[in-house]
Amino acid sequence: MRHLISITDLRPAEVEAIFAITEDLKTKYSAGLREAILPGRVMALLFEKPSLRTRVSFESGMIQLGGGSMFLGNDVGFNSARESLADFGRVLSQFVDVIVVRAKSHQTATELAQYSTCAVINGLTDFAHPCQALADLYTLRELEGELGGKKLAFIGDANNVSRSLLEICAYLGMRFVLASPPGYRFEDAYLNDTRKRIPGLQFDVTDDPAAAVKGACAVYTDVWTSMGQEAESQQRLRDFAKYQVNAALLKHAPQAHFLHCLPAHRGEEVTDEVMDGPQSAVVQQAGNRMHVQKGILAWLLSKGHGAE
Repeated sequence: MRHLISITDLRPAEVEAIFAITEDLKTKYSAGLREAILPGRVMALLFEKPSLRTRVSFESGMIQLGGGSMFLGNDVGFNSARESLADFGRVLSQFVDVIVVRAKSHQTATELAQYSTCAVINGLTDFAHPCQALADLYTLRELEGELGGKKLAFIGDANNVSRSLLEICAYLGMRFVLASPPGYRFEDAYLNDTRKRIPGLQFDVTDDPAAAVKGACAVYTDVWTSMGQEAESQQRLRDFAKYQVNAALLKHAPQAHFLHCLPAHRGEEVTDEVMDGPQSAVVQQAGNRMHVQKGILAWLLSKGHGAE
């Protein structure tokens, strides 16, 4: 049984396999064909956090593939005192073919995968956001072609999105540069472990956003205060004040594509001028969530596409 909880659950060749399926399905979709390759398959969505892109893209994608989807709310007792997560996962996985979990804690997703007898996909946790990172690099591949040897600059903190981006950039031969103030960077233990697991990792960190974006093919940012960090908001606003992605910063990377996982706090981490400007690829990036997740579902559930 295969799960997708973190990027490192995949091998580089499997990322390429998912991208190939994605390209095939997206090409057919653009031609008006929604190929029903997963008839009768059922997906359960378990969300502890609100979502636009993750929920709608997964539901739409599964329907287009010929399957069904159900969004399960608090009434089913997910991650509550009603029953153990082990019992919950063992039972739910008897009814569905794949579970997408959007959890506050990464441990919730890993435990659910441990006890489930169907595939589990991480739709976001506090530690990782693999579906987002896969869609991001697929978008860059569409825009740039071959990515090996190119640089992605992330302006912000070492969060779930940047962590997954770091890992997939290493898989695809990209250099990842983080521009972040001290105190908001990757832990040494995580970096050391990642270097052992992905020997080709190319990583730099700086407190100079202009130096980070110079020569980058993509400039990426995320909100300074993520869900669950609201109590830190005022401190983060002060600490990240010089890390805004604006027109002045992009003058140091005039050919770079601007990416954001959304939702954006316009006027904080990014300006309207950048979000709506000619370098912005955020709409294409968001749209590719559905296409790449269709590729993930097909790879996990279709015979010959990684199902075991």
